[in-house]
Amino acid sequence: MEITTNLRKMRTSLDDAHTAQYLLPVYDNLDYSHEVSINSLIGQRIQITFQGQINCVESGKSIKKTFGEGLSYEAFLRSPLASPSIIRPELSRIHEGIALRDEAWERAHHLTPHYVYLSRTSHIKVGVTRTTNVPSRWIDQGAIEAIILAETPYRQLAGLIEVALKDTMSDKTAWQAMLKNTIQDTSSLKHKKHEVADVLPMELQDYISDDDTLTTIQYPVLAYPSKVKSIKLDDLKTYENKLVGIKGQYLLFEQDQVLNVRAHAGYRIDLKQL
Repeated sequence: MEITTNLRKMRTSLDDAHTAQYLLPVYDNLDYSHEVSINSLIGQRIQITFQGQINCVESGKSIKKTFGEGLSYEAFLRSPLASPSIIRPELSRIHEGIALRDEAWERAHHLTPHYVYLSRTSHIKVGVTRTTNVPSRWIDQGAIEAIILAETPYRQLAGLIEVALKDTMSDKTAWQAMLKNTIQDTSSLKHKKHEVADVLPMELQDYISDDDTLTTIQYPVLAYPSKVKSIKLDDLKTYENKLVGIKGQYLLFEQDQVLNVRAHAGYRIDLKQL
C-alpha cells in the first residue's frame, strides 16, 4: 500500500468481537477521496514521510504550525471546532439561542442529545459526547470499558453534570499510562455509576440513564510500550518502523515509539508499506 494524504484523525468502529477498527481518511488538502484500513498494517514495517507541508483542516491554507487540531491561528480564533464549549461543555448557550461562534454549527452539534459517560482508560474518568459519537469517542481516548451515566437533550446540561463530578473524579486521560495499558483503578464501572449518581444535585438526577450496558473495547496491539517515546514528524521528516498496534489515536511502533495521528492533522505525508 502507498498513499499520499493530509492527515486527519482515524475513523473508528467496533467489530463483532469488540475489537477497535481503524480507517485512515485520505485527503488532498480539503478534498476527501477514500479511506484505508490501518489494522491491516499491524505487524508490517511502514514508512511515513512528511512532505514539509501543513494545510489548515478548515480553510486549506498553507501554514507553518497548527493550533488546536489542525487549524491555522485565524481559524483557531473563530472556528466552532475550537469553541470554548468544545473543551468546557457547560459554556454552551445555544439552547438559549446564543451562539458562541457559529449558530448553525452549534445547533447541529450542541443542540442535540448528549451522553455523560464513565470510561476506564488507565483510571475511571467522566466525559461528555454527542450520542452519535458512541463508541467512537471511547475508542479515540483509548478506553477499555465505558458505561452511559446520563443522557441530556443538549450539551450544556451534560456539561453541568460533568462539572458536578469533577471534585470526585477526573475528566482527563493519562495518555502515557493508557498507551502502556497500565490500569490503575479496577473497580466496577457499574458500581461507580450508581455511586456518583447519588452525589449529583437532585435537579440533575432526572437525567441518569437506566441503561447499565457495559461496553468493552479491545485494541489491535501486538505489544504495548514499556516506556512511551512520542515522535513528531516535524523533527523526523521520514520515519520507518514496524507497526505493532493502535490504541486511541496513536500508532504504536517497536522501540516503544508512538505517533499521535490526531496531533498531526493537516500534515501532508506519504505512507508506504515496506
